[in-house]
Formats: sequence, structure tokens, C-alpha cells
Amino acid sequence: MKQRFDVTGMTCSACSARVEKSVKCLSGVQSVQVNLLTNSMNVEYDSSAVDDNGIISAVEKAGYGASVKGGQKENAKQDAGSAADKAQKAMKSRLIWSFVFLIPLMYVSMGHMVSLPLPSFLEGEKNAVSYAFAQFLLCLPVAYINSGYYTRGWKNLFKGSPNMDTLIAVGSTASVVYGIFGIFRMSWGISHDEMHIVHSYMHDLYFESAVMILALVNLGKYLEARSKSKTSRAITELMELSPKTATVERDGVQTVIDAQELEKGDIVIVKAGESIACDGVIISGQASIDQSAITGESIPVEKGTGDKVISATISKSGFIKVRATQVGSDTTLSKIIALVDEASSSKAPIAKMADKISGVFVPIVMAIALITAIIWLVVGSGAEFALSCAISVLVISCPCALGLATPVAIMVGTGKGAENGILIKSGEALETLHSANAVVLDKTGTVTGGKPFVTQVFPLGADRDELLRIACSLESGSEHPLAKAVCEYCNDIEKDECSGLETHAGLGVSAVINGRKYYAGNERFLREQGVFSQSNELGGVMGKCVTPLLFANDEKILGVIDVEDTVKPDSAAAVAELKRRGIEVILLTGDNKTAAERAAAQIGADKVIYEVLPADKDKQVAQLQAQGKTVAMVGDGINDAPALARADVGIAIGAGTDIAIESADAVLMKNSLSDVVAAIDLSRSVIKNIKQNLFWALFYNSLAIPLAAGAYYHAFGWKLSPMIGAAAMSMSSIFVVFNALRLRRFKPMQLAQQGEQTSKEIITDTNENKEDKKMKKYTVSIKGMMCQHCVAHVKKALEGTGASAEVDLDKGEAYVSADESVSAEALKKAVTDAGYEVTGIA
Repeated sequence: MKQRFDVTGMTCSACSARVEKSVKCLSGVQSVQVNLLTNSMNVEYDSSAVDDNGIISAVEKAGYGASVKGGQKENAKQDAGSAADKAQKAMKSRLIWSFVFLIPLMYVSMGHMVSLPLPSFLEGEKNAVSYAFAQFLLCLPVAYINSGYYTRGWKNLFKGSPNMDTLIAVGSTASVVYGIFGIFRMSWGISHDEMHIVHSYMHDLYFESAVMILALVNLGKYLEARSKSKTSRAITELMELSPKTATVERDGVQTVIDAQELEKGDIVIVKAGESIACDGVIISGQASIDQSAITGESIPVEKGTGDKVISATISKSGFIKVRATQVGSDTTLSKIIALVDEASSSKAPIAKMADKISGVFVPIVMAIALITAIIWLVVGSGAEFALSCAISVLVISCPCALGLATPVAIMVGTGKGAENGILIKSGEALETLHSANAVVLDKTGTVTGGKPFVTQVFPLGADRDELLRIACSLESGSEHPLAKAVCEYCNDIEKDECSGLETHAGLGVSAVINGRKYYAGNERFLREQGVFSQSNELGGVMGKCVTPLLFANDEKILGVIDVEDTVKPDSAAAVAELKRRGIEVILLTGDNKTAAERAAAQIGADKVIYEVLPADKDKQVAQLQAQGKTVAMVGDGINDAPALARADVGIAIGAGTDIAIESADAVLMKNSLSDVVAAIDLSRSVIKNIKQNLFWALFYNSLAIPLAAGAYYHAFGWKLSPMIGAAAMSMSSIFVVFNALRLRRFKPMQLAQQGEQTSKEIITDTNENKEDKKMKKYTVSIKGMMCQHCVAHVKKALEGTGASAEVDLDKGEAYVSADESVSAEALKKAVTDAGYEVTGIA
């Protein structure tokens, strides 16, 4: 069982390490991840051995608070946000009042350094006790305002789990105690006329240092909190996308209700300019839907009856009625928020080093401070110097920077990914993705559009009408994209009743029609059924086909239908970018050798593995892993799910099935391979940022602690006061957060134009005269194409002129490569004769 908890009272990585250690000790707990940034804890445990109350009790015994995190309901999120806002306001109030009292304290204690006047009762050595006592009184309000550092720090010290608060509390308390001791010493010196004692203590009281430490740490924490709130901006913005109300039609009456009250099956009315409050299916009307908030696509998508719509997308124009299929926490938007939130609170393996250091950091620092004081006392430098160095060591040491190094970068990175339609489910997936050196691409729906269409029909043992009737009857019961292409082509043909329909995964289908057994599938399937008979005629037909579907009865081959799926415009450009990053690209498909090699050539894949059964895809991934490769698998179908789960990182195309998405480690909301490049670039940027943060945290402490201890004093005269140490400690944490915020400037590489150019290049590559420098390229703008049949007709017409052509239905363009003998007028005439209108040739 997995559960998430909110944890209170943590202030540094030593705290999170303590909480993690306390929960890990419980019997039945399998894994624990504590996140300092989000103040949360993810626990995986055996519910029969330990329950939520036992985990909460363990956290409380460690000196912190815990509670089971609320669900994904809006009010729970608002409560969490409200609590964070209140905490930040309280911190701001403490900061302001701290400086209200600190400024006059600094004036009294240090004003003489810049010749500022003091009241007469505070001037001179005879008024030294009044001068010191005034400082003591002014420091008390600041200490009281920031008393939380003392209570938490000493409490954790006595519990044996010192943290950053302990360092501050011990350092500040030592300063105050030394100052009080100084008051008594000065009082004794005045009464015994030992004015040299008075003089030695008068300007070395450390009251201002004691509370300046608190004020500066509080300032740092406030700035840090403000910066950290920006790291979760992506989640906040996603939450704000969800509409608060929805218009529903119940019993013929339209009513405006709270979006949280929507139920499955409700009919939701969406007008132009309104956000869609649920996932659903359009039952009437048409609209232009802006999906940019979810998929990152800037161009609105035209949708009509039967099309699916996503929650939080906006109707830019039109009027639609939507039947709700997913509402509340089950909508796409809610799932995205949950994914991003979960990823933000997860840990990357790279954070383990920081966790180990954090667990022993504070005790080591306290030991160094004690040793520092003893050494300086032994060498005769005086109690003031020894105490100053010891306090500087305590307050300059920063476990916070270590604790924040990883989570802030992961939160900003996953949030930025979500803004661009890239959902990475965990910190581990993010880290693994950056080291991927092999990307395996499923062909259908991933590299290609996933909407194949029939290009040629070859009757052999039956006439054309009978072949199409049998084909349509057999394929009507299958959900395979190739089957759908056949059914769409045979849409007007009357089907026969089928019985005993059997689907053979990756091979084909069989059924009984009019008392006779029929088969549809690939050559391997028909061979297994014992109905494949090779002939010269069949061999010739098969040689002409890209993806041949064979149809047969129990005696003979009836014919072949060739089906083709077009490569997406940006696939080749995306593959080129992956290869430029040193990544091997492998095309994995169940298609035949001809279709697979053609697609691989078009996109420029390094390797192609064809005729792979669905059950064997994960075996192919395992073989690549056995060669020492870090494999990222990209797919969209149910049959890709095992391979996605087997891969080091599984990436599901967002237009794919729920099973594929569930099995994946990352989800691409856009149906585009260019986002694979963007995801890898993002992961590399995040890991680079984490390494920078960890380097800074370790470098800072390695340099700062010896400096604060006075290690360079004799050689260079370098010594830090406790106040400068406190300021440096605060700035180190702020530096880490601001460095992570740089990730917000990440922008995915735009490959659209490269994709169009690549499409033109592909045409040239497939032309027999591709080396001929006199080849011309044309972009033909065409009006009237409505479906893939139109695409096939236009392509055939253009290639009839002797040119090579690729046609893009969405853009209404054909990319043509032809020699000088084919004129623009000839191309225009070919398209016009095919029944379409040419609006321009470039």
C-alpha cells in the first residue's frame, strides 16, 4: 500500500533524514521518501504489519508532526494553499518586528564605530553596565519573536536528532549567555576599579550577534519560502484552469451547478469562450477547441459529434453538448495535477548522497564547533575569539542547501514539463531519462499517424466485390488500425454475418461466414493456418505492397489489400535530433520487412526490428538492456504496455491507450515524437541543475566551515563574525532555489519547420534520381481533401506525372519532387483532373 503524509516541523535536510530514518525502522515499511520542499512523505508499506497511525506515531516520536494527506478534492488543495499563505505571512510579520527591535540594538552596539551619538547615560566605561543592559533588553523581544528556533532546536537536541534549528539555537544562546556573563564581569570590574576588565568586555558582548543571527536566518527563510512558492507555480496554474461551474441539461432544463457536483452521464452545455468542466464525448454540435493548456498545442482543434474533449480546454467558437465520461478527480486535468504533484514530491537516486550527508551533518558541525573553541582556548587566543569562531561555525553551516538541492529542481522541472505537455511521473524516471542512450520506437501511432488507409486492392481467387465483402465482414469485428482502414474503405459494401470470430494477436483474424472458414492477416498467419500457397502472381502482388493484408478461405488465397500508414511530419526531424544527441534510434514493429524498412528509411532510424509479436516486444527491449543500453521505449498501444514497463523509461504517447499510459514513466500529451526530444532535453537540464546545486552545497560548506573556524586566520588574517556567517548561511539556500528557478526558462526545441523540410527531403531520398541536383521541389496547396482516400487519390495523381509526392491532409499541402520535365502547370492539371482545387504552388 502507498500513502502520502504531510509532515510539519521540518526546517532542514537533517530533519527530513531523521523523519525518514524513524519511519524506515518500522516493521512492514518497504520504502520512505521525505521531501523537505513540499513537507511531505511518501510511504510504501504492508498494511497488515503497520497502519497510518503507527507511521504518524513514529514521526511524532522523532519530534515532528504528521497527518495523512487529504485527497485530490479542491477544498483540500485550497486548505493546503491557505496554510502555506498563513505561514508565509506569519514569517513576514516576525521578520518585520525582528528588524524593528534589531535596528536600535545595532545603533546602540555599533553606532560608536561610525561616530553616532548615544544618550549620556550609555556613554563611557562608568556606564558600561547600563550600556550592556540596554542591549540585553533590546535583544529580548527579537529572541521572543523567533523563539521557535530555540524551542525546536533544543527539543531536537535533547531527543538526539539535532538539526539546523539546533545550530542556530546553540549559537544564539551561547552569544546571549556570554553577554550576560560580560555584564556580571563589568559590574565586578567597576566595583573593584578594574577598568581594564570593563573595557575588554564593553564592546564584545555579542547580544547583537545573538539576535542578528535570528533575524538574518528569518530573512533567508522568508526569501526562500517566496522562491519555493514559485517552484510550484505550474501546479497552481493547472489548478486554476479548472472551471468552477458548469451548465448541465437535466430533464430538458439547463442549470448552472458547481463543477464538483457533475456526475458521469451528465449532458454539459459548452458555449464559445467557456472552459469544459469534464472529460467527455460530444453528442451534438461543433466547436474549435483550444487544448494548449493540456497538450501545449497552440492551434485550436476542430471537433464535432463523436469526438472526445478534455477537461479545462476552452471552446473558442461554436456550441456543443458533451456527455460527461470522467468527472471530479477522474478528469484528465486532475490526473495531470496528481502526477505532477507526485513527481514533485519524489526523490531522484542522485539525492541519496545528500541524504547520507544530511543524516550526520549537524552532529559533525557541532563537534567541529566544540573542537574549534577548545583549540583557540588552548593556543591562548582568548575566550571571546574562541567563542566567536565556534558560533560562526554553528551558524554558517547549511544543511538546508543540501536538502533543497534536488527537490527544488525536480519540482520546477516536472512543472515546466507539464506546461509543455510532458508529464514525468517520478524523480527516478527523470534521472534515468537523461542517461538514455537507446530509444525504441513503436511504429503504428507513434512514428506514423496511426490512421492507415487502403491504397490498392488485388483480387486473386475471387472478384473484387467478393474480396471486399469478405474483407469487410472479417475485419468489422476487430479494433486493429489496419482492420479499421479496410472497413472504412468498404464502408458502402453490405457485410455478411460472421460467427466464431477469433483474434490472433499480431497475426490476423478468422471467422465462419456462410458456413465456411475465412482468414485475414499476414503471410505468417496464413502459413500457420495451412492456407498459404506461393505463386508467381501472388509474389508479384506482395512485392508491390507496403503492408499487404491477405484474405483466404480454407482452400485458396482470395486476394490482397495493401494498407499504408503515413509517417508523421515531425518524426524524421525528431529522430535526427535524437541521433544528434548520441542516442541510437530503433524502430520496433509487428509489420512486415518491406513496411518496416520503408518507415525506418523515411525517419532515418539506426536499426529496425520487424515482424515482432506483441508478446515479444518486451523481450526485444530486454535484449537491448542486456547489451548494456539504457532504453527508453516509446509507444501508444495496449500491446506496448509490457515493453513500456520493461524499459528503463517507458514513454507513452498521450493519444494512446490508458493501459499504455499507466505502464509508462512519462506521458506525452501531444501525439508528437518531437516531445521525446523535449523530454530528454528537460531531464538533462534538470539533472545538470541538481548537480550544480549539490556542488554548490558541498563546496559552500567545505569552504565556509574552515573559514568560520579561523583556519586561515594566522596565514591571511581572515575571520568571520557570527553575523556574516548567518547571512552567508541564508544566502546559500537562496542561491540553490534561485538556481533551480532558472529551469523555468526551459523551452523545447521547435521541430515543426524541420519536420516539413524533412518530409520534402524524404521524397527526394525515395526518388531514383535523388542524386540529380536538377530536381525541383514544390509545395502544392490543395483545397477539397477530406480524408485519407483523398490523400491517396492526390498522391496517385501527382506521381502519375513522374514526380514523387507526399501529401499532408491536416495542412492541405503536397510536397512534390520532380525533374525539370515536370512543370508546375502539369502538377496543377493532375490535381484538378483528380477533382481537387489547387490554390497555390510554391
